[in-house]
Amino acid sequence: MSATAERIKTYDDFVKVHGLLLTASGLPPSLHRQLFEKLSSETFDGGSFFQIEPFVEGPQRRLVLTSESMAKDSNVFVIDHAWTFRLSDAYKQLVEVPSLAERMAAIVCVDNDLNSDSEGNEVKNGKQSVFEVIESELGAAKEKGEGSVRWLELDELDIDDDTLVSLDLASKIPSLLALSLCGNKIENVEVVVREVTKFKDLKALWLNNNPVLRKCGDQLADKVLRELPNLEIYNSKFTLNYGEWALGFCGEVYDKEYPGSNKNQDDPSLQRITSLDLSDRNIHNLINKAFSPLRLPSLSYLNLRGNPLEQNSVGDLLRVLSGFPSLQSLEVDIPGPLGESAVELLESLPLISVLNGVMASRILEDEKHVVDSKLQPHLPECIADEPLADRVLNAMWLYLMTYRLADEEKIDETSVWYMMDELGSALRHSDEPNFRVAPFLFMPEGMLASAVSFSILWPTQNVKKGDECTRDFLFGIAEDKQRSARLTAWFHTPENYFIHKYERHWNNLQSKGLSFSPTQPYPTRSLLHNDGRALRVYTDIPHVEEFLTRSEFVITTELKDADIIWTSVQVDEDMKKATGITENQFINQFPFEACLVMKHHLAETIRKAHGSPEWLQPTYNLETDLSELIGDYYIRKRDGRNNLWILKPWNMARTIDTTVTDNLTAIIRLMETGPKICQKYIENTALFNGRKFDLRYIVLVRSIKPLELFLSDVFWVRLANNQYSLEKHSFFEYETHFTVMNYRGRLNHKNTPEFVKEFEQEHQVKWIDIHERVKGMIRSVFGAAAVVHPEMHNPTSRAIYGVDVMLDSSFQPKLLEVTYCPDCTRACKYDMEAILRGGGAVKGRDFFNDVFGCLFLNETTHVSPV
Repeated sequence: MSATAERIKTYDDFVKVHGLLLTASGLPPSLHRQLFEKLSSETFDGGSFFQIEPFVEGPQRRLVLTSESMAKDSNVFVIDHAWTFRLSDAYKQLVEVPSLAERMAAIVCVDNDLNSDSEGNEVKNGKQSVFEVIESELGAAKEKGEGSVRWLELDELDIDDDTLVSLDLASKIPSLLALSLCGNKIENVEVVVREVTKFKDLKALWLNNNPVLRKCGDQLADKVLRELPNLEIYNSKFTLNYGEWALGFCGEVYDKEYPGSNKNQDDPSLQRITSLDLSDRNIHNLINKAFSPLRLPSLSYLNLRGNPLEQNSVGDLLRVLSGFPSLQSLEVDIPGPLGESAVELLESLPLISVLNGVMASRILEDEKHVVDSKLQPHLPECIADEPLADRVLNAMWLYLMTYRLADEEKIDETSVWYMMDELGSALRHSDEPNFRVAPFLFMPEGMLASAVSFSILWPTQNVKKGDECTRDFLFGIAEDKQRSARLTAWFHTPENYFIHKYERHWNNLQSKGLSFSPTQPYPTRSLLHNDGRALRVYTDIPHVEEFLTRSEFVITTELKDADIIWTSVQVDEDMKKATGITENQFINQFPFEACLVMKHHLAETIRKAHGSPEWLQPTYNLETDLSELIGDYYIRKRDGRNNLWILKPWNMARTIDTTVTDNLTAIIRLMETGPKICQKYIENTALFNGRKFDLRYIVLVRSIKPLELFLSDVFWVRLANNQYSLEKHSFFEYETHFTVMNYRGRLNHKNTPEFVKEFEQEHQVKWIDIHERVKGMIRSVFGAAAVVHPEMHNPTSRAIYGVDVMLDSSFQPKLLEVTYCPDCTRACKYDMEAILRGGGAVKGRDFFNDVFGCLFLNETTHVSPV
């Protein structure tokens, strides 16, 4: 908008200014006027239509409609933003802005006091003692005319070893079938075994959450199971002896009111079971005489999630399940014991109409191989005494939304993140939502400078009183954009699936590997004209124009007349046609060089050629490899290995929009700010005087076929300003974890010879050894491009590339990135002594003279072949 725009007063003005925003939001046109009226009058009337309710299954809230009904597209609500920030400022704001952390903690449900036990004490003070509970159970059994108590629950009654012995349960209640001692203070294996194995008819024993299990659970299990051959359930898991009683318990036939019999006989009551939840019962063998269509003829719903079932083949399992005539709904792990594909499973079990909560017809139509509609949500995890700001930082990714500002001239380099207010943040996810939310910038003065950010909410389905109001957290993102994998940000998705994907990916990498033939003689000849005329150079790069001073070259302002075009602009076919560039002109670009200079293509090029070389950190293109990354993350977490990652945009320099995190939900959510790679962070980096650093090398490429590479004698070190730290708050500090200070922070230049000398002294290493490893890596990188992308070859291409390298604590080089048309300010600005090849002065003003001499005159002054 122009600077003379006036305050918006009419609906027509509103539409004129906000037309593109209205279209982008997806808000139905019928609601545009209502939105204008509410924004103009600052009407936030959601509280009159909705109510926020606590969720009983964990620290969550949900939004419920309180009005009688609301028709689709009938109303729009303005949602305020409680917190808007750039990611790098998040921690600082939470610490410094009064009351911000408290409000955000309440919104993301981490405001509870984990150290408070007052509520627990109140309950404890009011509950019966273990002796009172036993007497009460004996009295109740006597009143009912039953011979003895068969089911006894003694949970969380502070029973220790001495108390357990003093109870003398076996003499008082000899015919127990089920005994629960969960949440007590029992510690001694021998005491437990001696007391519980007196109950020879026992079918179920629960000792969960007792110290004895943490100390010697396996030893206790061996002794108990050996002494109690009739036991079918131990600590909520099935034993190898499970049978009708265990199945009846899971089918809700047996409980405290009807504990069943101690005799191993057919119970006709099992025949009425229609629903059987066997999830997470540690079942190894499903083929059991009790689990059969004969005993369970009415079974229509079966849940087998979380069981290894490794003693049965896929064929045997499918054969058993196909025998149940009434089975229509099945829940299983995919991939899992029944295979890797939901489609294949349904084709083998044609009677199944619902798989993992999704209609079979829809699965077959969409050809979805992994299906799960009943994912459990990630709930905020807090640690006692953890600062409130840290709790918010961990949990906020479950709630945040994002947008990026733009005007006619440019788009913001970094995204804006925001938290909706309490009402908006209470909207939970649904794959079939009844509401939609979109960000909206209201510009009351008609200019971006006056913009205020809100979210707008409207019903997309008919809703009635009492219905939960939901939104799709991944609106517009289908399976072609990895929807199922991205749901991992909010839900517990099947870990085995992702681990399996990663293992296949890793095995594939191990099968790759190229060997390169020795360097061939360089056939490139000097381009000087026979008549001695200078080569005309067109350039838009000031340093080239200033420092290319050799008599063999002359700067021209006419693009068509140039022999050499040295530009920072992408020269594609359209530009060639528009400017008249011919095939005879030399250009400082190679065709398809994106395979090197775009980070996701670089990783793919190296993967295809070398698999997983030690000099490239594990790297994933989040647009295509998210499942493999998640699998890698889970394996590292399982094995207790470092799980710190760095996210980098595909094609941005200067560490713009780059983030360091160990939070998987954050990694997935950061995909929303643009295409990125996710790379394992080099946490064990070599340091210089306690600070992180990287090295910028300049590689000269004269030819791709054959490969002619040279390394400039000029390279430089880039130092972080702060001392290196892996303390989690430091990840927000640019000057701790990043080294590019030309554009942000203060630049502390370190002369290269001084750095090398001090580094050798600090670490007792020889730089020549490091240099040789770097040269080998660079050869492998460009060799990979030459082999994987031979189409890069072009006889009239010459180029230089910046190669950024970091050293790990073993002084092994790690490739960071390859940069097109690198900024060579330091090379031109500072004189130095050559580190290798006998030393000698290297004048900054001669840098481009040496570069052009190598690329176009076939010289090797201050460069060496790679």
